[in-house]
Amino acid sequence: MLTDVRQVFPPIENGILKAVVVIRFPEDIFYGIKDKRIIDVMQSLPREAFVPDNLKTSAYVDGALPIGFDQTISQPSLVAYMTQLLELTGKEKVLEIGTGSGYQTAILAKLADRVYTIEIVKELHEKSKQTLESLGIINVEYKLGSGYDGWEEYAPFDRIMVTAAPPQIPPKLIEQLKENGRMVVPVGPQNQTQILKLIVKTRDGIIEKDTHYVRFVPMVE
Repeated sequence: MLTDVRQVFPPIENGILKAVVVIRFPEDIFYGIKDKRIIDVMQSLPREAFVPDNLKTSAYVDGALPIGFDQTISQPSLVAYMTQLLELTGKEKVLEIGTGSGYQTAILAKLADRVYTIEIVKELHEKSKQTLESLGIINVEYKLGSGYDGWEEYAPFDRIMVTAAPPQIPPKLIEQLKENGRMVVPVGPQNQTQILKLIVKTRDGIIEKDTHYVRFVPMVE
């Protein structure tokens, strides 16, 4: 874990204790990230709160970590990149498919107006809600169920973030994306290389852009 000396010895000027910026990740994790808000949010969130006890010492390594139930918490650099693709301004209603540990959920909640997150594994659904509430993150709605169905009750959404890989883009997610909305989704077969796609919904149809090769756990029904 990277420890910044400023966490241990906060600076004092003219007898006043200055505000301390906590540095949790090394800067190279954020290579190519132009939205400073993403960096600030990720540096402020304790990633160790989202990983199992036996992996807390690896919380700030740039790698995916298992969280049980054949699921993982994604590597921080990829989380930052996917979040940047959404182009959040703070006013959006975001649908997240695959709550998992709740780490990506927390980042979205800090950068958007409200997050609607769906998790199919009951234990992760309950644990992530508990973790986020313990961190004071309250602008999140939680649902236990299949991400393939989206969340029609609250549609349409300004942004959709998918953190597990379906073999094809689920049609209901396209339907629930608002015009001019953006969706980030890894697409491809299980246990093979997948393609991270950026989907933009326009009045004339869908613009689909392949961005990176990735490997995610499969999106299950």
